[in-house]
Amino acid sequence: MNRTERLYAIAEELRAAGAGGRTGAWLAQRLEVSTRTIKRDIEALLQAGLPLWAQAGPGGGYVLDSATLPPLNITGAEAAAIAVALAALPALPFAVDGRSALSKVLAAMPDAERERAEAIAARLWLRTPEPAPRPAVARVLDEAVRRQQVVVMRYTDASGAITERSVEPVALAATKGHWFLLAWCRLRQGPRWFRTTRITSAHLTGEHAPEHDAATLFGTPPDDARPVTLR
Repeated sequence: MNRTERLYAIAEELRAAGAGGRTGAWLAQRLEVSTRTIKRDIEALLQAGLPLWAQAGPGGGYVLDSATLPPLNITGAEAAAIAVALAALPALPFAVDGRSALSKVLAAMPDAERERAEAIAARLWLRTPEPAPRPAVARVLDEAVRRQQVVVMRYTDASGAITERSVEPVALAATKGHWFLLAWCRLRQGPRWFRTTRITSAHLTGEHAPEHDAATLFGTPPDDARPVTLR
């Protein structure tokens, strides 16, 4: 990104961080620049009148007074990046919500920046198979994880055996090219990984599922796997 975009990005990262702020090292890693560049950018933002200050001491960083800021600014490149992620991975959980969020972002952008987003996106080509509609089962699993509700489902295991199970959803996980529902299985009385393409039907029961800690049930994930973070 160019310097103007980076200044916007720093402001929005600090806005999102709230009172906790962000260190210069964190910002440098996030934006793939040096800490010296971040210091220069912070000086530029201060000179422009942005209400931010530095917290001293261990763990200190930069804090932004977001209450005095104008509404959120989304750049064309940021909107294009969201569109690329959604187009490249159409089977993602909450894909419908993702498309809805992108529509809201585009509607809130100034006309010039939205046109810039469209121009950037037009220069990003993806060669992917024609996406099949997301099955109804996938939408049910999205809702089960979102609401933390018990699901009754029919499942075909690797040997072809079909069972009907009530499960308490814990998480959705992607590995080795497949999506899995991680859940406590009431039939087997234990934690299980259910490959979503082997779930032939599913419906919500309306029963709230007990709270489960994923690490306790399924163990610590490998070093190259981690939960999705918003910051």
